[in-house]
Amino acid sequence: MTDSTVRADETPPEGAPEPATDPVAALTKEVAELKDKHLRALAEMENLRRRTEREIVDGRLYGIAGFARDVLGIADNMRRALEAVDADTREKADAGVKALLDGVELTERELLKVLEKHGIKKFEPLGEKFDPNLHQAMFEVPDPAVPPGKVVQVVQAGYKIGERVLRPAMVGVSKGGLKPVAPAEPAPPTNDNVSS
Repeated sequence: MTDSTVRADETPPEGAPEPATDPVAALTKEVAELKDKHLRALAEMENLRRRTEREIVDGRLYGIAGFARDVLGIADNMRRALEAVDADTREKADAGVKALLDGVELTERELLKVLEKHGIKKFEPLGEKFDPNLHQAMFEVPDPAVPPGKVVQVVQAGYKIGERVLRPAMVGVSKGGLKPVAPAEPAPPTNDNVSS
C-alpha cells in the first residue's frame, strides 16, 4: 500500500494542490499591496495635475515669445528714429516734424505698454554688474574710474517675458584701469645678524 499523504519535508507531487496558508495573512498582504498601488496612483495623478497646471500657465505666459521677439524689432526702430533727431534739431523743427516725432513717441510708449500688459518688460542695465545670463557684451570700455565688469553703455535694451530673458541687452562693459600694485611688504628681520 502506498501512502498518499505528503510529509512536511517533502515537496508535493506535480499537479497536487499547494498546502493551505493562513487566509487572513494572505488577505492582509493583498490589502497592503493594493493600498500601496492606490497611494502610488494617487501621487502620480497629483504630480500629473501639477505638471499640467504648470504647462498651461507657461503656455499662456511664454506662448507669445516668438511673436514678441518679432515686435521688439519695431520697438527698437522707433527708439532709433527718436534718437536720430537730437534735441537741438527738435527745437528748431517746424510744427509738422514736431507732431511726427510726438506721434512716434506716443506709438513707442503704447507699444511698450501693450508688451508689458502681456508680461514682456524692458530692462536697461546701465551701471549694473555684467551678468552673462541677462547681457550680451559687445565691447569693453577702458575706464579707470569704473570698476571692471560694470555695464557702462547699453547699445540695445533687453527684454524679459515673465522671469525668462526674451532678448539679452547688448552692452559695453568696463574693462577698468590698471590694477594698483600693492607695495611690497618689507621682509621681517632675520636672526642671522644677531650675535650670541
